[in-house]
Amino acid sequence: MSEITKGSNGRSAVTIYHNPKCGTSRTTLAAIRAAGIEPEVIEYLKNPPGRARLVELMKAAGLEASDLIRPKEKVFADLDLGRDGVTEKTMIDAMVEHPILMNRPIVVTSKGVRLCRPADRLNEIL
Repeated sequence: MSEITKGSNGRSAVTIYHNPKCGTSRTTLAAIRAAGIEPEVIEYLKNPPGRARLVELMKAAGLEASDLIRPKEKVFADLDLGRDGVTEKTMIDAMVEHPILMNRPIVVTSKGVRLCRPADRLNEIL
């Protein structure tokens, strides 16, 4: 089992990078629990992943930074992240510094990692 799919207890787990204010994130969390699984819930605004973990999650999900970043957030405009030529490194650095820029929820299971937007993408890995 890879490090990406291990919970904090070292065993196989379902982990959700969750924002309780987000409807899609709440729906996804409810679906995990409805499947009889109590996931490790990481409120990423309180406990953001570090750069290495963020890159690991993106790679495992097959995402580029531009797929994960939230362009409608005010800080996206404040940092001028929509301009031509913005690099992946710059976007990743911005998400590490301002976790509100991360799209959610990200779910990790032994079957893979997905940005569960829409929530039914959870079915691919549950």
